[in-house]
Amino acid sequence: RVGCCRCVGLVTGTQTQSDMQLTQHSRLHSKLQHRPAAGTVPQRRLSLRPASAMGNPVSLVDGQELDDKFSGLADSQGLFTVAGFGSLLSERSARSTFPDLSNFRVAKVLGWRRVFAQRADIFYLRNIARPHTGEVSSLSLEPFPSGSAVVSLFELAHSAEVVQAFINREHEFRFCAVKPVSLAGEGTGRDAVICSVWNDEEYRARRCGPEEWARRWGVHGIERVWDDPTILPCRVYLRHCVLAAQKLCPEAYESFLDETYLADRTTCVRQWLDQNPEIMDEEPPPELVGRYSG
Repeated sequence: RVGCCRCVGLVTGTQTQSDMQLTQHSRLHSKLQHRPAAGTVPQRRLSLRPASAMGNPVSLVDGQELDDKFSGLADSQGLFTVAGFGSLLSERSARSTFPDLSNFRVAKVLGWRRVFAQRADIFYLRNIARPHTGEVSSLSLEPFPSGSAVVSLFELAHSAEVVQAFINREHEFRFCAVKPVSLAGEGTGRDAVICSVWNDEEYRARRCGPEEWARRWGVHGIERVWDDPTILPCRVYLRHCVLAAQKLCPEAYESFLDETYLADRTTCVRQWLDQNPEIMDEEPPPELVGRYSG
């Protein structure tokens, strides 16, 4: 596995093949003894250092920020895992965006919660944002010690082109590595990338310079992407995510309703829909029905 130290030994000319196998078995047994028990969740340390700064090979810490190459995330088969928590809860939606994805499945992320925390330029491009009511926000995950979120997992090829396309699609996010568990709480043995909350200051400085900002955001009259507790969920997107979670599994549906929060960090989605039940009756524009219907 990427990030594990290799043990290098010398084999003398007098060692038999049986001796070599026994030595390898002993090393493997020693490694297994030091692994955490299945189902345990390691203590989280949110590291803001890019993975590339950690040396090579890379050992990822739960919550660690990834660099723009997603260093350390690829497995031995050259694949990396994505954790979907919004529109990517829908397998149909995920496959329309990533046609070559593999092994779509359900898991859980601990120590994080969903928040409708930022504006999304795609909502303006598709004319589903409502700036006059503030219903413009999309989802991200943020660290929250007692939080959890039922997510989808799937694999993509780890190549420069695929990683860059992923970053371009999720441009405003900080990318972090997490260690998903099964719905029963057992470790999956994989790291996954999530789209985490960020802030405008770092986003502008590190990824979105003045020209790019003008192209992505200024054209829509947007001056702030993050750090606005007054924004509300985009209606078409919220409905889509609720339907996607409902279709995925009962656990995903309940998690989305009760463990997903508006930008005020107080109102959960279930409360918001109780106050605004008409949201679930709103159809997306005809040209978006296939993409925004769960």
